[in-house]
Amino acid sequence: MRTLLLGINSKYIHPNVAIRLLKVNCDEDVDLKEFNIKDNVNDISEYILTNNYEVVGISCYIWNIELVKKLLVILKKHNVIVILGGPEVSYNASYYLDNNLCDYVIKNEGEEAFNLLLHYLNNEVSIDKIPNLYHKGGFTFDKLVDISKTKMAYHLLDDLANKIIYIETSRGCPFHCGYCMASLDNKLRFFDIEEIKKEVLLLINKGGRIFKFLDRTFNANKKNFLSLIDFIINHHKANNSFQFEITGDLLDDDVIRYINNHAPKNLFRFEIGIQSTNILANKAVYRIQNNEKLFHNIKLIQDANIIDLHLDLIAGLPYEDYASFINTFNEVLSLRPKELQIGFLKLLKGTKLYQEKEMYGYKFNELAPYDIISNNYLSSKDIEKIHLLEDAFERFYNKGYYKTAINYVLDNIDNAFNFFYELGKVKVESKRLSDTFKLLNDFVKDNVNLDYDTFHKLLIIDYLNCHNIKPSIWWDEKLSPKEKNNLLRMHQENGNLNYDLNILYKYSLVIPLPNNLIVAIYKDNTRKIVVI
Repeated sequence: MRTLLLGINSKYIHPNVAIRLLKVNCDEDVDLKEFNIKDNVNDISEYILTNNYEVVGISCYIWNIELVKKLLVILKKHNVIVILGGPEVSYNASYYLDNNLCDYVIKNEGEEAFNLLLHYLNNEVSIDKIPNLYHKGGFTFDKLVDISKTKMAYHLLDDLANKIIYIETSRGCPFHCGYCMASLDNKLRFFDIEEIKKEVLLLINKGGRIFKFLDRTFNANKKNFLSLIDFIINHHKANNSFQFEITGDLLDDDVIRYINNHAPKNLFRFEIGIQSTNILANKAVYRIQNNEKLFHNIKLIQDANIIDLHLDLIAGLPYEDYASFINTFNEVLSLRPKELQIGFLKLLKGTKLYQEKEMYGYKFNELAPYDIISNNYLSSKDIEKIHLLEDAFERFYNKGYYKTAINYVLDNIDNAFNFFYELGKVKVESKRLSDTFKLLNDFVKDNVNLDYDTFHKLLIIDYLNCHNIKPSIWWDEKLSPKEKNNLLRMHQENGNLNYDLNILYKYSLVIPLPNNLIVAIYKDNTRKIVVI
C-alpha cells in the first residue's frame, strides 16, 4: 500500500524527527513529506491525493493539531487510511476514532507499532500483536520501545546549516511534573552515548550548526552528560551551538566550573525551567526543587558568562496567585538571565494537572494550545495583566537591544514586575527600532524615579550599538553642522578623538548630552562609539 509519513512543522527550521525514526525502523516502503503550519490545508491534501497515497501517518503536536483536524476531514472523504501519532493524540484517541477522523492512533513511542501496523494492513499479522495501538475495537497493550535496538535517523536530515538539528540521547523523565507530558514516561532509558557522539560528529562535519537535545533532563545521567560535553568541547566548529534542557539544581559546581574553564563562550545553551519559586505551587504539581541550590548554580553560570542561559517561568500553577507570581518573577529576574521566558500554563490531556483541573477551578481554551483562562488563584483579569507584562518583557528585555539601559532601570527600582506591566500598557504604534527606543525613553522619563540623564545616555549607546551604519535619530539633542564640526575639531586636537578630521566630519554622529558627548563613527560597516 502506498504510504506517506507526514510532518507539519511549526517552522521550516524545525524538522520532524518522529517521522524519520518511523521510516528507518520500518521494513515497508514509506515516503516522507514535511509542510509547516503556514501552509494551506488544501495544498497539503492535494499533495497526498494527487500522489495516490492510500495510507497516511501524521505526527500530531500542540502547534499543528488544529490544522491536522481540518486535513483529516478532507482525507476521510477520500477513504485514505489515517494513522495518527504524537503527544497531542496519545491521550485523546477516542475523540479522533469516535468522530471518524482517523482509523488508528499510536500512543507514545511508535517505531515498533507503526511497522507492525503496516504489516497488519497487508494481512500479515494480527492486530492484537501490535503494541500501543488504539483502533475502533479498543486498545491493544502498552509497551516501551527497546531503544538499544532502535535505528537512528540522523542521516535523513537535510539542509543542516539552515535547520535546528534535534538529537535524543535518552527517553523518559525521572520527574513527575503534573503539567508535563514527559512525566507520563518515568522509565529513563539511554541511547549508547558513543553512538550518539559518532552521529553528532558526522552532523558537524556535514555542516550542522545548531543542535538541540530533546532529553527532558539532559543531566539526569551525570556520566553521559560530562562525556558528551567534553566531546563537544573537543570537536565543535566555530559556528556551533548546542542546546540542552537542564535540571538546574542537579548541577554540581565542578561541572559548571569545568564548562566555564574549557568551553568557548556561547557554545552551550542551557534551558532551565524554574517555573515558580513558590514551594506550595511546586509541590502541587509534584515538582521537587531546591531553590537555594538552583539560584546558586544559575549565579555560577551567570558570573562566568560562558554558557548562554535561558530560564522559564509558568503563570497559572496551583496556589500561585497574582502576588505570588509577582514575587516569583522579581526573584528570578534579579539573577539577570540573558533570556527569561514567561509561559502560560497549558492544560494537556493525559497530565495529572488535567485530571485535577476541577480541584483547582481551571478554565482554559478548548482549542490548542489550551492556555489557561483562570483558576482559583488567578482571575482572567490577572492573566490579562501578566500577558501585558509578558509582551513588554519580551520586547524590551529578551530581545537584548536595550540591555544596559534596562539593567540600569532594574538596578534602581523596587518592583521589576510593575515596571514591565506599566510599560506593557503603553500602546506600541510602530515596531521600528527607533520608535521603540523613543517609547522606552519617554516612558522612563515620565514614570520612573532615577537619574534620567544616565539612563538616557545608556539608552542612546544601546541604540547606537544596534547598528553598523549610521542610524536615524530619535533623541532631541542635535547640533548644526557647524557646531558638530567645531566640537569634533576641538576634541580631536585635545586627543579625545584619535581619528582623521575628514573621517569624523563625514562618518560620525555627535550627540551632546548634559554630562557627556557621544561620538559614534560608522565606516566600512563597522562602528566605534566614544563617550567623552
